[in-house]
Amino acid sequence: MPEYNIPRQLSRITKTQKLSALGITAVAGAATLAMSLTPVSADTTVAQPALTPAAFTTLTSEIPAQRASISQQHGAAEEAARQAAAAEAKKKAEAKKKAEAKKKAEAAKKKAEAERQAKAERAKKAAASRAAERAKPAYANNLDGWIRESLDIMKAKGIPGTYHGIHRNIIRESSGNPNAINNWDINARNGVPSIGLLQVIKPTFDAYHVEGTKHSQWDPVANIVAACNYAADRYGSIDNVFGAY
Repeated sequence: MPEYNIPRQLSRITKTQKLSALGITAVAGAATLAMSLTPVSADTTVAQPALTPAAFTTLTSEIPAQRASISQQHGAAEEAARQAAAAEAKKKAEAKKKAEAKKKAEAAKKKAEAERQAKAERAKKAAASRAAERAKPAYANNLDGWIRESLDIMKAKGIPGTYHGIHRNIIRESSGNPNAINNWDINARNGVPSIGLLQVIKPTFDAYHVEGTKHSQWDPVANIVAACNYAADRYGSIDNVFGAY
């Protein structure tokens, strides 16, 4: 087995220098201090090159650049993350804006549809009202017309009575004069004179007034209908009345 003699120069390297050399090798990972040992005979020594600080200086000078590169990479990563977060926030904001716009559009559409339906309903009611007015029979502005109009209203409201029964009582009470008034009986003395075709006093008229007719004792139709409503309540029908009631 050959023997190897370590040169005197290398043998004189201090412990600190050895550690420095090892540190250089660990940091750089590329520079290695090659120390070749040449096999020699027992009495022969081969001189090897002495270790210099040049490699260490080169490696340590690269450290700031490496640190700067790492810092730049870290900064670039942070900037990329910030931009990604900003893009995501923008995307969410746009999605929210679109959702709100869609919601407003749907609400406006519903409102417009509701208004359209309401308008159509109003138009329908107005048309029905006009049709009803046109379909309404024309009543003569006389005793016959007043009785016939009253009978149609009474029929719609479920109030009994006949043309003959109404006509008979009107002739007895007012002779067919819608402006007739009794200013001498007990009712007149009490401040509530009998008025109209069927001589109705104000409290009775108010109590038995039928919706759809005028609120006036002097109106011939309102007077007849209210009197017949009262007679139906008290006597069963105006047909059953043959005297003062």
